[in-house]
Amino acid sequence: MKHTRRRFIKIGGLSTIAGISGIGLAFSSCQKTDSVEFNEDNNLNITGVSIPSSMDVKQGETITLSGKGFKMGDQIKLTSTLDTTITYNNEVTAIGNGTVTFSVPNGLTTGSYQINVVRGAENLLLGAVLLNLVANLNIPDIEGMTVKGVVYSDGKGIPGVVVSDGYEVTVTDDQGVYYLSSQKKIGFVFISLPSNYEATNVGKAPQFFKRLSNNTSTVDQRDFSLIKVNNDNHVVIPMADWHLAKRNNDIDQFTGKVLPDVNATIDQYAADGTKVYVLTLGDMTWDTYWYRNDFGLNDYLPYMNMLHSPVFNVIGNHDYDPYYADDWEAENKYREVIGPTYYSFNLGKVHYVVLDTVEYLNTGGSVGNEGDRNYNTNISPEQIAWLKKDLAAITDKSTPIVVAMHTPLYKRPTLDANENQVNGYALDNGSTLVDCLKDFSTVHVLSGHSHINYRVEEETNLMEHNTGAICATWWWTGRDGYAGNHICKDGSPGGYSIWQMNGKDIKWRYKSIGFEEDYQFRTYDLNQVQITAAEFAPNTTEETLAPYAEPYSQKSVNNEVLINLWGYDSQWDIEVTENNNKLAVTRVNTKDPLHIVSYEALRLNAGATPTGAFVTNDTAHLFKVSASEPDTTLEIRVTDRFGNVYTETMERPKIFSLDMS
Repeated sequence: MKHTRRRFIKIGGLSTIAGISGIGLAFSSCQKTDSVEFNEDNNLNITGVSIPSSMDVKQGETITLSGKGFKMGDQIKLTSTLDTTITYNNEVTAIGNGTVTFSVPNGLTTGSYQINVVRGAENLLLGAVLLNLVANLNIPDIEGMTVKGVVYSDGKGIPGVVVSDGYEVTVTDDQGVYYLSSQKKIGFVFISLPSNYEATNVGKAPQFFKRLSNNTSTVDQRDFSLIKVNNDNHVVIPMADWHLAKRNNDIDQFTGKVLPDVNATIDQYAADGTKVYVLTLGDMTWDTYWYRNDFGLNDYLPYMNMLHSPVFNVIGNHDYDPYYADDWEAENKYREVIGPTYYSFNLGKVHYVVLDTVEYLNTGGSVGNEGDRNYNTNISPEQIAWLKKDLAAITDKSTPIVVAMHTPLYKRPTLDANENQVNGYALDNGSTLVDCLKDFSTVHVLSGHSHINYRVEEETNLMEHNTGAICATWWWTGRDGYAGNHICKDGSPGGYSIWQMNGKDIKWRYKSIGFEEDYQFRTYDLNQVQITAAEFAPNTTEETLAPYAEPYSQKSVNNEVLINLWGYDSQWDIEVTENNNKLAVTRVNTKDPLHIVSYEALRLNAGATPTGAFVTNDTAHLFKVSASEPDTTLEIRVTDRFGNVYTETMERPKIFSLDMS
């Protein structure tokens, strides 16, 4: 009896044959494809197969692949990697010297396909390819137009697609054709991805842009091939402030804690076919360590590519080259590695705008020398002019607008004057941005930068959501030998947001890394919270720690409970009962004690001075209640604006420690 051994070799998530080289894969989104068993003995004797990552094909023409051992009568089977029920069977039409040819199947649509050769009962997996069904690309020149092209899918032009060079904005005609009179200043032409289409990805980065020559006397033709999808219902995951820099065990923390958490969330929502996308919100890297630790934007890409969804990037102040004291020159590396610093796209019924809100000054910077890395926060006049044109193309003003940018629009709430005090704009020309968006009924601004959570509702049509950091406190609290937790400056766990878009209906929630989605608050029994050097930083003194420990340096006997509610906005409700009696809940602006012991105390304990930008800040998403006794049980019930209820039965005394939840 003959025994056949079977083996699997993985390339990009697909199985392929040992010894078949040159196979590359390109996917429009992350899809998992079942492994295909093959006979290691390769009974078909097909060798030397080379499949490119993508091929442009036309209806009515043929596809030729390299390879030997094919026979007339072989069937070439194409199976969609997005939907395995979609298959095309094609007979080999010609065999050359080391090539095999078959017809482009009738009805083929653009997408990634697994390729098998079938001969009788034998079935051999060859690999996969992105087949791009191209349109008629013969576009005449027009006097004065320096960029032209066609936007198409499945060989047909797509009308009404917004196209821009960052200055001029146009729309494709009925045939999907566009022209731009471009000075090619930013070096790109990009499209605002239309609803229910995706671009192909390089890694996990959607290729909605093409690079231009710097010659304004020549005409550049740049075409965009898109893939039809259904993203009316989709999920967007904002991930702010990664700060990967090869320090503080950040790579281990990211790959060991953050990445599995985010990918589990992506997989959870994608399981029913929902499209999921990531928005980075800036500071993926840390300019201080581009040269000191040899870790820059190129080094970020492999970690971005580990995510299970397409990733739209946003530039942050730490994503600039610290060897240049000029905003444009310091952005060049970002444009080279990532792409445009501002752009827009549509997912389902929602229009997204990505903005660059940093004017990088970097006083004293020069090649070979880092500057001060200082900057202003504003939106350049060129961007504002572009933004107005981009928004003008949206005639339905009920279209939800999501603006993604790194630095906040508003300062964090302080409660200094009243419950909704905001203290004005954090963005220098914030009022200009707000004015650009005034005609739209629903606007959400997503920002990062601050490493804390807060929401601001100053305008009737606009709400800002400042999102806690992926790196929490720059990876310090989870560093080897430190607190072993992952916590931001306001006491929020390090994390990200989950935005569920169902048509024009939008819901959101903050997701803490390492916790379930319904973990939305933490409680402290303040009778148990006393921050002393003896307990939390024995290598320093009480006198040194006390300025950081306030107001928790002294023991409390007031029976107060502090509640940190990091997702709070004006439509959340908090109810606390003691022995079935409701307690008065007061919003306060103070510090979270867990962050003090997780960062400041342990930095002092290590003989270092806590970095001013990293220390615990006052936050206005804290609430206090006063119990009647020190050992009663409190029932805490929190309801968010969408009706989700989160509860805790708080048994007191509740111990205060580094690993409390």
